[in-house]
Amino acid sequence: MSSSAHYLNPSDAAERLGISPKALRLYEQRGLIAPVRTAAGWRTYGPAEMARAGEIAALRALGLSLAQVARVLKGDAQELAPALAAHQARLETEARRIAGTVEKVRALRTGLAGGEPLGMHELTRLTRPVAEVVAAFDLPWPWGGERFELRDVRPLNYIIGPLGSGKTRFAKAIAEHLPGGVFVGLERAVNDDDARARMETDPALKARVEQALSWLLDEGAAETPALIALLVALEADGTDIPVIDMIEQGLDQASQEALAAYLHNRRPGACPLFIMTRSSAILDLGAVGQDEAIILCPANHSPPSRVAPIPGAPGYEAVATCLAAPEVRARTEGVIAWRPQVA
Repeated sequence: MSSSAHYLNPSDAAERLGISPKALRLYEQRGLIAPVRTAAGWRTYGPAEMARAGEIAALRALGLSLAQVARVLKGDAQELAPALAAHQARLETEARRIAGTVEKVRALRTGLAGGEPLGMHELTRLTRPVAEVVAAFDLPWPWGGERFELRDVRPLNYIIGPLGSGKTRFAKAIAEHLPGGVFVGLERAVNDDDARARMETDPALKARVEQALSWLLDEGAAETPALIALLVALEADGTDIPVIDMIEQGLDQASQEALAAYLHNRRPGACPLFIMTRSSAILDLGAVGQDEAIILCPANHSPPSRVAPIPGAPGYEAVATCLAAPEVRARTEGVIAWRPQVA
């Protein structure tokens, strides 16, 4: 180890790169990066390791699987073509949104120069857009019928809560009242006949599922009926918004980790998702982005509410406990024979 080079520990390296320490460990496990070891055996990252990790993080941000990243790093640039096309589509969508906002500002300035009165509500909406209510309903039991309003639907919305918190009833209520909402239950994990029948009658859906499956297998997922059925629900074309019960059901740890990466790299324009989970492999609190939202169903049956993924924020500790190791959850909830809902 060079005495003049600056080396970072995993936590600092991950923060510098804008990724989670968990992602950095995954890069190492897949042989994409080899941190330097101190005399005591601790991992450290010097300039060369940080440069390589930065390249990996950039390729991952483009939507490449870990296997595709490995091939690009070995010189196979053709893997980049579809990823760059998808990234271009996302940028063009964002450019259109910004262009629309610029046009609104231009119109306001033109009106102001012409002596027209400035509507303050228009200015307020321009600088602080108000999220419209997309669904409103009375909460079912175990709540007392309180009114719940769903605003600002993100591309990825997590529903989480301890056992007995009512999160499944809440998820079904969202599916019932959200325009286009479709509840995807646990039966999918043991019977994929309907899913395979849908693929056989819809060649485009079959192609999307096979492409997604190939990506997930590259990430280390295991092909199972539960995964196939889940992909059919996720890749269905149209206006449906899936509300998925315990998305990790029937998936092993490696498949869950691969699925989490897939959820963050879905195709541009894909429909929003609502997913119930209690898996830290699916919901990594250290890596929640702006396109994600967490809805907590508290143990005390207070109304469900959004939780910011920031330590110390209201509800954060409750979410973290739900995502803790099985033995911690069992001790917290007083469950003697708790079993994780994975295969």
